[in-house]
Amino acid sequence: MNIEDFRDHCLSKPGVTEETPFGDNTLVFKVGGKIFALADIIEFSSINLKCDPVKALELRENFEEVQPGYHMNKKHWNTVAIKGNLSNTILQEWIDHSYTLVLNNLPRSQRLTLNVPSQ
Repeated sequence: MNIEDFRDHCLSKPGVTEETPFGDNTLVFKVGGKIFALADIIEFSSINLKCDPVKALELRENFEEVQPGYHMNKKHWNTVAIKGNLSNTILQEWIDHSYTLVLNNLPRSQRLTLNVPSQ
């Protein structure tokens, strides 16, 4: 996966915005004002994704590319190395999981204003 594929996949989700609140080098994707994915634009060697805590531990045990979230809450975030044996399909599934997790934690009224039902 390259930065363009990552960006396109994140932006294909309903209600997603992109920002650079941590500086010009860090691309952040949000739904309902809440972060679900971020990456360094220049290096693009890894991405940070929100994850269910139980699944996060499972992924870390099964994939060497998955580590506790760098500069994030280690219980809820993973840092995923892009260079490695992970397919685009797996990365997209994990991005989708992160998006859905954040989306479903938004109040129903906010999801409705985004025209995004629970998934």
